[in-house]
Amino acid sequence: MEKATFKALVVEKTADKQFVREIRERRIDDLPPGELVMRVHYSSLNYKDALSATGHPGVTRQFPHTPGIDAAGEVISCESGAFAPGDKVLVTGYDLGMETDGGFGQQIRIPSTWGVRLPEGLTLRESMALGTAGFTAALSVLKLERAGVKPGDGDILVTGATGGVGSIAVSILAQAGYRVVAATGKSADEEYLKDLGAAQVIGRNDVAAGAEKALLPERWAGAIDVVGGTTLAAVLKGTRYGGTVTCCGLVASPELPVNVYPFILRGVSLIGIDSVQCPRETREEVWRRLATGWKPTRLDEMVTECALQGLEVMIQAILHGGITGRVVVNLLES
Repeated sequence: MEKATFKALVVEKTADKQFVREIRERRIDDLPPGELVMRVHYSSLNYKDALSATGHPGVTRQFPHTPGIDAAGEVISCESGAFAPGDKVLVTGYDLGMETDGGFGQQIRIPSTWGVRLPEGLTLRESMALGTAGFTAALSVLKLERAGVKPGDGDILVTGATGGVGSIAVSILAQAGYRVVAATGKSADEEYLKDLGAAQVIGRNDVAAGAEKALLPERWAGAIDVVGGTTLAAVLKGTRYGGTVTCCGLVASPELPVNVYPFILRGVSLIGIDSVQCPRETREEVWRRLATGWKPTRLDEMVTECALQGLEVMIQAILHGGITGRVVVNLLES
């Protein structure tokens, strides 16, 4: 028999630009409408979740609110018939954790079209160790692959390599046979990145050096950038003829101070990565790849686990660049 209430982290707006976070008991009737009701076993902490939890208007405007853009668990009920009670399902993207109450609650109610059946080869915990970050990393690798970037073409750069997306991208690329150069501002994590498969670790300043120039020497056959700003501009200017760069982040800046030379003189391609509205067919392919050949062999070593009660410390840490790898939130222990 289902409990009448469940626990959730709730963010409340108390005054203009002032927000408080606390764990509350909630009821299913508190949740938005949807055909699919899930019991959440695991979620994960992403930078976007921390922004939502601290009231960033670019992510969440309606309060009270429960963040958590990722969720994995078991189906309680599904009015559309897409899933049966007990089915294991994961959810990433769409509006989950933005304006729709998300995975930092022990239950969620969502449209059934948002759910993806857990692929064979992944546990619920592993799916959240990957989460949106892993999905974004894998989608980036898929786009490089589809653009014709092959393992023998040369070095592939990953910026922001110690973060969630970067760490998993390094691992996937290395397993797929690419020579990976990992760029980071955390020199103490060099061994961590090499353990994930990076052939070389460089400082982020080495990547951005010369960003003001029209073009830079050709270094990269391809790149996965999660930083944006002058770093992305420098990456584009330093990419080899016919190379491809994917872009999925803006931790440095949403602005891109770049000229057209990399595109019209070297034929460089810049591909945007959006994990939120990604088409279902591509979404399912990415998760199948993550459950098989692209599943990081050292996934557990990338993960720090916490319960709902430990989220506040982790939220502050990720906002200040203090997280390496991934944070899995265990709702079963909350």
